[in-house]
Amino acid sequence: MILYGLASCDTCRKARKALPDADFVDVRSDGVPRDVVVAAQDRFGDRLLNTRSTTWRGLPEAERARPPLDLIEDHPTLMKRPLIVDGSRMVLGWDKAAQAEMGVV
Repeated sequence: MILYGLASCDTCRKARKALPDADFVDVRSDGVPRDVVVAAQDRFGDRLLNTRSTTWRGLPEAERARPPLDLIEDHPTLMKRPLIVDGSRMVLGWDKAAQAEMGVV
């Protein structure tokens, strides 16, 4: 199981604590493999792009109009977090539904 997130993100910290056996990948320093982002985009669509982030608010309109996969590749912190990959299963975020899907709640 791999948890993609940010070390400084409170939500990611909660997910890491609840899933201690998951390998953690900091998207800011390590990025996210393109094939993982593509699979997540196919599964979650527009939900994958975090348009409420500070990074998003700092982007000019022309940059925001770029394809989401290209934006996430250039700015990995634009990806909603955490993204949990366990084999073919993917979970996005750490709300009650995500926790239930991961068997934490």
